[in-house]
Amino acid sequence: MTSIKKFIDQLQGRPAAVLGLGSSGLSVVKALKKGGAEVIAWDDSEEARAAAEKAGAVIKALDKDVLGACECLIVAPGVPLKYPEPHPAVIAAQEAGIEIIGDIEIFYRAHPDTRTIGVTGTNGKSTTAALLHHVLEASGVSTGLGGNIGKPVLDLKLPAKDGYMVLELSSFQLDLCRSYAPDIAIWVNVSADHIDRHGSMEGYVAAKERIFARPDQAVIIGVDDKYSAAVYERLKGEEGRRVIPISTEKEISGGVYAIGGVLYDATQDVVREIGSLNNILTLPGVHNKQNAAAAYAAARIAGLEPAAILEAMQSYPGLAHRQFTARIISGVAYINDSKATNADSAARALACHQNIYWIVGGRKKEGGLNGLETFMNRVKHAFVIGESMDEFVKWLEGYNVPATPCKTMDIAVSHAHRLAQEGRGQPGGAGVVLLSPACASYDQYKSYAHRGDVFTDLVNALPEEDVSA
Repeated sequence: MTSIKKFIDQLQGRPAAVLGLGSSGLSVVKALKKGGAEVIAWDDSEEARAAAEKAGAVIKALDKDVLGACECLIVAPGVPLKYPEPHPAVIAAQEAGIEIIGDIEIFYRAHPDTRTIGVTGTNGKSTTAALLHHVLEASGVSTGLGGNIGKPVLDLKLPAKDGYMVLELSSFQLDLCRSYAPDIAIWVNVSADHIDRHGSMEGYVAAKERIFARPDQAVIIGVDDKYSAAVYERLKGEEGRRVIPISTEKEISGGVYAIGGVLYDATQDVVREIGSLNNILTLPGVHNKQNAAAAYAAARIAGLEPAAILEAMQSYPGLAHRQFTARIISGVAYINDSKATNADSAARALACHQNIYWIVGGRKKEGGLNGLETFMNRVKHAFVIGESMDEFVKWLEGYNVPATPCKTMDIAVSHAHRLAQEGRGQPGGAGVVLLSPACASYDQYKSYAHRGDVFTDLVNALPEEDVSA
């Protein structure tokens, strides 16, 4: 756990309030207590309150009177600030006139000289952050990796002075940053997501744009969607910034692009072919070529040579829950893509495969499965789980996709396994059992990672022998 003494000194002896006591909130409580701060905390979960009390927090409902005595309210990313309606403690903090921040902002105020690379986007930010971290580490650069991926930022060890902290930054986390912005800002892409939290697409994009609050930062930005392209056009004219566009659709002057899986660097006067990404099995699909282009551009800014970056990418192990092959049985791959929590993310996985036995469903996002119509010819059969089951079955049948309502993951895995094994030898090669839910997980699971772990455990428990024999 990193020291946050410099931040605690800024509290001027007043208590800090903490709202939301999951992994990040509890790490805040522990860091504050380790530094000698007084902490008042609340969570709607009795179990979470007990854990914070054990860590030294005073447990109180955070009303206006309590918050009026505090210096700030530190909010977990999952706590709503505005939509669908603000948490009562957020309203109370606003009425008390105290600042509302998150753990990323605390980290910055405690360690303003630590160099950071921030990664945001609707899809691909986890892979981009993890890939960049791997490339830097493989090249001997001291790094940490956290934020919206892995450990909470306050639980991380600081990198060496000449290193970088790589932070995946969700729109929820950026909403809680008041002065922090990274030295190198990566914006991979944007599509509709979390509209219920931000009120509109414009609100969502505005939250993401907080990553560009530092006027002298280097910016790497995907330009293949209309929202990102508009942000790029605005930023590229701002004095003091270095702005590098990335694309997988077109050659782009002054940028980095991957066409046909081949990576090109056009940031200098002469366009340079860096090499093929197609043989990196842990980066399947066009979307991962975009992630690789973003990671490459950041690594170049960090001082690495092109050949070293490409070589490091070759050994990237991949990320659990992001098109991760959990197992192969008799030639059929069982793929955990639980991180696909919206239709756009699921599209990226569907585009990579044929003869798909698709496990889909959960708590639907706005738009449901709309936008996936063009991929339905790849799906042999769908197995639908979660609270969106009935609606999704109807949608799938409307596109002539056989769909089995399963409700729970165990039933879906069992059915998908049987049909995929029976279907081996069909045109297009062995099929894949693909968990790519296109939904949030909270109807049945604690998180997308919990959902992916359940899938993987079920897959690992399947028999090795051919069930169709």
